[in-house]
Amino acid sequence: MSDLVNGTKGVESQALKHTTYWNVIYKRLKKNKTALIGGYLIVFFIIVAIFGPLFTVHDPLRVDYSTRLIAPSADFWLGTDHNGRDIFTRLIHGMSITLYIGFLSVLVGLVIGLPMGILSGYYGKIIDTLTMRIVDVLLAFPGILLAIALVSVLGGNITNVIIAVGIFSIPGFARVVRGSTLAVSKLEYIEAVRALGASDLRIIFLHILPNIVSPIIVQATIRIAIAILIASGLSFLGLGAQPPIPEWGAMLSQGRSYMFDHPHVALFPGLAIVMVVLAFNLFGDGLRDAFDPRAKD
Repeated sequence: MSDLVNGTKGVESQALKHTTYWNVIYKRLKKNKTALIGGYLIVFFIIVAIFGPLFTVHDPLRVDYSTRLIAPSADFWLGTDHNGRDIFTRLIHGMSITLYIGFLSVLVGLVIGLPMGILSGYYGKIIDTLTMRIVDVLLAFPGILLAIALVSVLGGNITNVIIAVGIFSIPGFARVVRGSTLAVSKLEYIEAVRALGASDLRIIFLHILPNIVSPIIVQATIRIAIAILIASGLSFLGLGAQPPIPEWGAMLSQGRSYMFDHPHVALFPGLAIVMVVLAFNLFGDGLRDAFDPRAKD
């Protein structure tokens, strides 16, 4: 009976400790005003991406040369492009495409890079050597060049952009997870659990993975900003989303021919990319500071 009581108290203690930890992280994050601004902007962008298209008046794909290259006005809040399409409407519809590419490409990198990093850090030896050599090969290419090469082989469309940017994201996740796994796996309580006969799978999923969540969250948040930037760059070069899809990089590419006479065609897609990337960077930096064990509460 006493063993049962002690076991129950141990579980409650662990749950309390876990809850307290996340409360501390939340309090630290609340003190960082720039991180909060980034977080609020991200929530706003997600809401707009989901519900914004339901409230737009104009068709983002309809060509109407009678309204071609109109400056911002009451009828067209951000003006129209060279095909007479409302830029504001296209930006709203393009937000869901941009966030979709950013989140999904990072998810691809996480799904592949996470097991690579954990297995490399936990088992070491030949597995570590082989995994890190693969990572080194991927890191040998500059990010945008690697993405361009992959999209050139696969073909220019949104799916292939997600695959290319996802592959580019693998090394970052693999290295972060490997380093965190190495640090956690050397802790005394991991050795104690292993001595009690716990299997490697149980140790990895129940003891290592929960303790490396924080660097993974930070890495994923910052990687989304990088993924959006690279995806927009690919579309700008004509290797990503193809017209008339209202993707921001493609809109920026089409608007560069009118930079001097009608700057609004390129200005607003460029500002939209900057705002989204800045929001994720601010929030990611805030998360990194909040998860830093050296930070003061």
